[in-house]
Amino acid sequence: MTTNPFRVELAVRDYELDMQGIVNNSVYQNYLEHARHCYLLSLGLDFAEFTRRKINLVVVRVELDYKHPLTSGNKFYIDVHMERLSKIRFAFVQHIYRIPDDKLILKGMVIGVALNERGRPHIPPEFETLFSESK
Repeated sequence: MTTNPFRVELAVRDYELDMQGIVNNSVYQNYLEHARHCYLLSLGLDFAEFTRRKINLVVVRVELDYKHPLTSGNKFYIDVHMERLSKIRFAFVQHIYRIPDDKLILKGMVIGVALNERGRPHIPPEFETLFSESK
């Protein structure tokens, strides 16, 4: 795990709320996906460029622990870091915290694989470098 995980800040938009006035549970996955893309870009890794190279980053499992709800206008941040789980699997470990009190809202782990143009698991060399640097 990195000592200073990547962080992206966002705010709740009213259309993301359900009838109870809290962020709909499915919206959190959009927040997490946005943060993953920003994280990769911060490392110089462009999701779209992987796709152009016929390397598809695929989510195979999502684990979410909802701790507290977000409501209209709440500001929050998502921290992200990556861990290697196996020879072919990696995880984005993500947490959502409310601003300004740093209250933990959600704990998540998004497990993925990279598939080459033949649909076979393939860890891109850029990820290998990232994993070796995070040890």
